[in-house]
Amino acid sequence: MTAGIPCMQMRGGSSKGAYFLGSDLPADAGERDDLLLRVMGSPDAREIDGLGGGHPLTSKVAVVTPSADDDADVDYVFLQVVPDRAVVTGAQTCGNLLAGVGPFAIERGLVAPGGDTTRVRIRIMNPTVAYAEARVQTPGGVVRYDGDTVMAGTPFAAAPIRLVFPGADTSIFPTGRLADTFAGVDVTCVNAGMPVVLLRAADLGIAGDEAPSVLEADSVLRERIEAVRLKAGAAMGLGDVTDLTVPKMTIVSPPRDGGAVTTRTFIPHRVHDAIGVLGAVSVAAAVRAGGTVLDAAAQPGSLIKIEHPSGTFAVTIDLDGEGAEARVHTSGVVRTARKLADGLVWPRSGKAIA
Repeated sequence: MTAGIPCMQMRGGSSKGAYFLGSDLPADAGERDDLLLRVMGSPDAREIDGLGGGHPLTSKVAVVTPSADDDADVDYVFLQVVPDRAVVTGAQTCGNLLAGVGPFAIERGLVAPGGDTTRVRIRIMNPTVAYAEARVQTPGGVVRYDGDTVMAGTPFAAAPIRLVFPGADTSIFPTGRLADTFAGVDVTCVNAGMPVVLLRAADLGIAGDEAPSVLEADSVLRERIEAVRLKAGAAMGLGDVTDLTVPKMTIVSPPRDGGAVTTRTFIPHRVHDAIGVLGAVSVAAAVRAGGTVLDAAAQPGSLIKIEHPSGTFAVTIDLDGEGAEARVHTSGVVRTARKLADGLVWPRSGKAIA
């Protein structure tokens, strides 16, 4: 039988994943990916023979290692394990699992707790290098998971984790324009940490507040959105995105509950029950910039509230520059994370695909 591998399963934000130390996985990427398919139970739509939950939001992996960068404590690699195909991809990062990286690093002794709050500097390694700081509650030198912060997208309260992202020198609009037209649909392509394409609900013939299951069941809508995604992905410099999980496709419409905008996000084929962390930051950046398909002027103030199927996501964001040249100065969100299990995982033996 294949040997057991140290693994911590955590809920990070509105996702769930398996967290590993890099030293506990094969150094060769191909061998690592084959192992993770077996750990998660893929390829199988139910992932019944592994840790995966049969959905993209519950079939995720975080790999954490000590960082050689003086500006970071740990390096974080995110890997999406596709439930029903033998695919492991690092083409994007995940801001939800990022919420668990700080606690995991402290639990594994990569970062020493420092007072009631411990700051963990994280170098995000995919798809391009970026940085974040997680502020983790550590009263008495122990990671606190229980708390009273209720985060939309998860049903139970936990201790808050503040994630802060420094700005970048590049424009948040990768096509160099505030609006484009692809496959006959007007869109805004934005990347403030996650490549996202914004589409107006009205242009797609929908209200924009439909349940995720209703949108997923609309095959005509899905095909139309995918046609836009393929064109937009190339224009955003991502190449052929047919087999990639980016860009995310976010349908926008007027707010219903006091926020800045209502969203429904294809990730890219299933519809998110909430919205991803960095996806929300990208939407908030477009709201702040103005002049996009959101049909609104630039919104003042740092706090932007993004409505999604299960609540509201608050993002603080400040921009430098204007129009298509706008760049992120700084952004931040509050997430929660909770340790679910810690021990050994026993992957099925053999190769993922015989």
